Amino acid sequence: MHVSFFDVLVNELGLKASKGAKRLSSRRWQRASVWITWVLLVVSMAKPVWLAEPQVRELYGRDLLVVADLSGSMSETDFVDPYGEKTSRLSAIKSVLKDFAKERKGDRLGLILFSDFAYLQAPFTADHSAWCELLEEAEVGMAGQSTHLGDAIGLGLKTFQQQPMLKEKTSKEKVMLVLTDGNDTGSLVPPIEAAKIAKHLGVRIYMVAMGDPNTEGESALDMTVLKRVADITGGQAFLAMSRAELTDVHQTIASLEPQQFESFHYQPKESLHVIPLIIIALNQLAMMTYCMISQRLSGAIKTEFRTNHRVNVEKRGAGL
Repeated sequence: MHVSFFDVLVNELGLKASKGAKRLSSRRWQRASVWITWVLLVVSMAKPVWLAEPQVRELYGRDLLVVADLSGSMSETDFVDPYGEKTSRLSAIKSVLKDFAKERKGDRLGLILFSDFAYLQAPFTADHSAWCELLEEAEVGMAGQSTHLGDAIGLGLKTFQQQPMLKEKTSKEKVMLVLTDGNDTGSLVPPIEAAKIAKHLGVRIYMVAMGDPNTEGESALDMTVLKRVADITGGQAFLAMSRAELTDVHQTIASLEPQQFESFHYQPKESLHVIPLIIIALNQLAMMTYCMISQRLSGAIKTEFRTNHRVNVEKRGAGL
């Protein structure tokens, strides 16, 4: 750097100057800080993690398939709702099943509707809200007027078999709840034969007969067949002539001990990549603070030197 008044400045300050240049070099701690910063950046990019103690997650519940009758007799208004008003059998089923579904935490629910033929309304799902919406869509007569009970049980068994994750479950975990108000009328597979297949597959069937057992004709309740189906599969048969009795039946089934249907191990991980970055930030902040303090101290020393020099010059001038 060339300064035109450099000689005058040197003479006035009384400095001894010579040609050449001075190279500023970093100190050891500054070089060490740069290397530490680089190493910490590499460590942070490697994304280190902290592994906590291994955990075991066990899921409990059952696979419960509800089979509901939609034959014409389900429109009979011989049930009473909580407000004391008469309601149809299907409406009573919907009301009780919705309350039943709310309490089935951990269970997977499925839904089959039947009359002249049976069809799967809702596959097994843990989304109970969606299951209730599909149940609400059921209407009397939408699948015919008669009661093909054996075919409905057969479709239920097929539904269990089509679920790959359900094939290895024990009989305590596979439950079928059948709600009907009439006897079987012309199924391709008789209910007793369907029950034997269910026993072989490890499916327990709970039969719920609705309505008056003294009814005659196609709407008559064949309690002998219903009890036989339940006994073969290790389930139970119930007679529900009111909404209160229907609620008691569902509470009995709900009291069954749920079984573990899935278990997996996992190890919580917590990323530590932020810690090296925090150390780098603190290190840089410390260096900046040191530099600012050094500059201020250096500036103060230079100011004091210039002040002292000016005083000395003034004294010499006064002496002259």
